[in-house]
Amino acid sequence: MNPAGQPLTPLVAVTAGEPAGIGPELCMMLARRKLPARVVFIADEQLLRERTLRPGSVLPHWNGPADSAGFSVLHVPLARPARPGLLDPANSPYVLRTLEIAADGCRDGRFDAMATAPVHKAVINDAGIAFTGHTEFLADRLGAPQVVMMLAGGGMRVALATTHLPLRDVAAAITREGLERTLRVLHGDLVTRFAITRPRILVAGLNPHAGESGHLGREDIDIITPVLDRLRAEGYALEGPLPADTLFQPEKLKHCDCVLAMYHDQGLPVLKYASFGGGINITLGLPVIRTSVDHGTALELAGSGRASCESLVAAVELAAELALRSRRAA
Repeated sequence: MNPAGQPLTPLVAVTAGEPAGIGPELCMMLARRKLPARVVFIADEQLLRERTLRPGSVLPHWNGPADSAGFSVLHVPLARPARPGLLDPANSPYVLRTLEIAADGCRDGRFDAMATAPVHKAVINDAGIAFTGHTEFLADRLGAPQVVMMLAGGGMRVALATTHLPLRDVAAAITREGLERTLRVLHGDLVTRFAITRPRILVAGLNPHAGESGHLGREDIDIITPVLDRLRAEGYALEGPLPADTLFQPEKLKHCDCVLAMYHDQGLPVLKYASFGGGINITLGLPVIRTSVDHGTALELAGSGRASCESLVAAVELAAELALRSRRAA
C-alpha cells in the first residue's frame, strides 16, 4: 500500500525466456515503456545489460514486493554466458529456474501476476529435461489439475482442447471427461477473470465438416456432442460441434466470447494471422495469473534490435488488468 492507503499498481514478474533468443532484449524494450504495472525481470542481470543495446546501463535490483520502482531485476545467474542466436543446453536449467521463481512468487503473493518471454522447447529437451511447454510446466509446478491454453488477439479468443501433441495423437486425447473439464475451466475463468457473465463459446468439431454425420469420423457425435448437451443443460451457452473451416467467419465470431478448437493448428493459425506480434497467450485454470507472448524465440533476430516487443507489452498489460480485477473481487 502507498502512504495514501491506495493499492500500489500490480507487480508483474516477467521471465526473460531463452537467453539466446529475443526475450532478454524484449524485456529491456519493455522497461522503456509506460505500463500500468511495476515489473520485476527474472533473469541474469549481465545478460539484460548486454541486450539493452545501451552499454553501461544501470539496472535497479528488486528489493521485495513493496518496491515502488517502475522496473527492477531479480538476478538469476546463467550457467554459461549466452550468445545471441546460439542455443546452449547448459542454460536450460536457468530458463526453468526463472519460471519456478515467478510461479512460486505468484502463488506465495510476492507477485500479482507473471508474464513470460518465449522459451525454446527443443534445447530444453536437448539438455535431458522433458519439457512440452510453459502451460504444462506451470500446471505441474502449481499443482493445477486442469489447465487450458487460450490466445487472444485480432478481436478473438481461441482456447485449445489439446495443446502440444503430434497430430496422430490428438483424437485419442479427446475424451468426454477431458473435454468437460476443459470447458468448465474455460467457462469459469471467462466469468471470474474476464468478468463475462455468461460466456458464449463456439466449439469446433474434430473432423472435417464436424464428422459429416459420422461419415468422416464418429468423435463429433460420440464424444463432443454429449458433453455439450450435458453442459447446455446446466446453462452453458455453447454452440457446436461446428465445422472448423467455416467457424471463423466474422458473422459468427461477433456473437461469441471464445472459440474452443480441438487442437493447436486448428485454431491458432487463424488467430495468429489476425494478430501476430500483438497477441497474448493466457493459461487458464492456474491458481495464479499467467500471460505470455504469441511468438517464439526468433533466434535469427536476437541481438539485432529489430524485434518487436508489442506482444510482451500486451501480455504485461493484460496481466496487470487481470490482477487488478482479481484484487477488486477479493
